[in-house]
Amino acid sequence: MEFAGIGGFIVLVLDIWAIVSVLGSSASTGAKVLWTLLIIVLPVLGFIIWLIAGPKSSRATV
Repeated sequence: MEFAGIGGFIVLVLDIWAIVSVLGSSASTGAKVLWTLLIIVLPVLGFIIWLIAGPKSSRATV
């Protein structure tokens, strides 16, 4: 079975979700660029760091 392929696909989907969330946040342009580069250069570690400390979405959650 191709578990590595499935794992890579999951990381790709999560990274795309994180980048879209960063771009939709209220952070400054410079912060958005830095977060996006971090997520692209370090896909797994960048996603985890973004999940813990990244800019939050501008949409209100209920």
